[in-house]
Amino acid sequence: MVRNVASMQSLRHNMEDMNFDAPPRRTLYEESYASMQHSPRRTTTTPTPQSQQHPIVQLCGTDDYTKQLMNRVATGVATEAEQKAFAQQVQRGLPEMISNASSTRASSMRSSPREDKTARFKQATRENAEKYTKPFCDFLTNNPTVFHCVDAVKTQLKDAGWKELSERDAWKIEPSGKYFVERNGSALIAFSVGAQYKPGNGAAILAGHVDALTAKLKPISQVPNKAGYIQLGVAPYAGAPNNTWWDRDLGIGGRVLVKENNKIVSKLVKLDWPIARIPTLAPHFGAAAQGPFNPETQMVPIIGLEDSEEKSQETVEPFSKPSLIGGAAKTFASTQPPRLVRAIANELGLKANDYGNIINWELELFDVQPATVGGIDKEFIFAGRVDDKLCSWAAIQALIDAQATDTEESSIIKAVGLFDNEEIGSLLRQGARGNFLPSTIERAVTSLNNDVSSTSVIGQTYANSFLVSSDVIHAVNPNFLNAYLENHSPRLNVGIVVSADSNGHMTTDSVSTAIMQRCADKVGAKLQVFQIRNDSRSGGTVGPMLSSATGIRAIDCGIPQLSMHSVRATTGNLDPGLGVMAFLGFLNGFESVDKEFR
Repeated sequence: MVRNVASMQSLRHNMEDMNFDAPPRRTLYEESYASMQHSPRRTTTTPTPQSQQHPIVQLCGTDDYTKQLMNRVATGVATEAEQKAFAQQVQRGLPEMISNASSTRASSMRSSPREDKTARFKQATRENAEKYTKPFCDFLTNNPTVFHCVDAVKTQLKDAGWKELSERDAWKIEPSGKYFVERNGSALIAFSVGAQYKPGNGAAILAGHVDALTAKLKPISQVPNKAGYIQLGVAPYAGAPNNTWWDRDLGIGGRVLVKENNKIVSKLVKLDWPIARIPTLAPHFGAAAQGPFNPETQMVPIIGLEDSEEKSQETVEPFSKPSLIGGAAKTFASTQPPRLVRAIANELGLKANDYGNIINWELELFDVQPATVGGIDKEFIFAGRVDDKLCSWAAIQALIDAQATDTEESSIIKAVGLFDNEEIGSLLRQGARGNFLPSTIERAVTSLNNDVSSTSVIGQTYANSFLVSSDVIHAVNPNFLNAYLENHSPRLNVGIVVSADSNGHMTTDSVSTAIMQRCADKVGAKLQVFQIRNDSRSGGTVGPMLSSATGIRAIDCGIPQLSMHSVRATTGNLDPGLGVMAFLGFLNGFESVDKEFR
């Protein structure tokens, strides 16, 4: 009769262990209802809260009649009429119990304010920071070129459910959405929209760069062999190869354009074993070994030794033939070192008769030594290409975390811009001086404004926004303390650094510093400060160019490192994670902090 709830036998077992708020263990069947009502020595007990009562009690009720009925059923002495009455009690109480259980379950799934704050503002502790050390090292090792870096970020965003946009297509942006768009395969902007967004609300933006000092292969990288060596024609990018590149194990990577049927597709390639080397001249040779050195003639990488086939090739006089590429030169591959073409083709799975399908490439040298932790207690990270993949990677991790923890309550846009060509002035379309960031923000805002383009709304958006220009900053070097200001000397594994400059090379001012400090406080992050000495020159970042082009308030604030612009640099093992959490504090905290400054 109660089979729709539980078998009678299991119901009896459950009820035998119940306590119906009455201290005596005797059953209600043995105690008359009248004596319960009129006994002068009756004990009053504090009712058990409903949430702590046994499910059967919640289901049927706690009045004395129901208790007596349940006890009779449990002890097997109930009549058929009493069993039917009990079943009716159960059926009447079941819908309400299911409803209450559903409400309780839904309530438990919602985070408490304390839990929500913990997720939104993950604290900048050693324990939390250490979780990011290995993932960052893996990222640096696996993605040596700007193209690999952007591709890896795209993959991570897609895996997290972000939608890829194309600049060539119309956009449909919606509140609670998360999107990313790339340009040239070497720059990327990702952004999420708060569920409470309204047109004119601002954006919290982190901006860095993913290009690094390197040597790029010349359009025709085949050069005449000398003294039996095969050499590679390369050109400097942003001052590399410098003296730190001598005698390093160098790989080759980048993107290759390949013809497949009627399409030209871009493919990534990475020859990550030591292929190239720039050999030094032994000091025994005296003045010739001391430099200065000519980068065109004395810093040419060697990639192999001549074989008999290469020796038998026709020797031509310099400048005796036109400098043709592409179709006029038969194939692009014919203008490149044959063995390099073979290695690239093998990596791409192309056969010898398909070499002609290689249309062009953009390749560069990179140090193949993996990123690793070092120091007595492994408190350092030793790696190549730290500048500025360190801040860029940390910013992306923070954005993904921010979208997962704060979107439903947010009313702003949160964005990260990863730009190319910062090391050479940001002058190209994928650089920060291009229109990539303004175009992306304006297209997103227009779509969110029902596709109504409004100069007023765009201007309001920029005025309500804030930009953190997140580039790496010089950590203090103990061997060159005289190059630093005593009170402006950042340390590793302490926290992010605000970079100041009185001549406008940085965007930092008192207001932007105060805003960043308030955001950092939300995650317990420490802010350090750096300023160059008066007798030294300051570098630059993407901050001033982005801020001046849009009118967005801004600060320069990044992660410290040693040996900037070296082929191999050093940062703290905690610094990637400290950067993630400080940036998370900005992304999730700016909206409330900004209200304090209105």
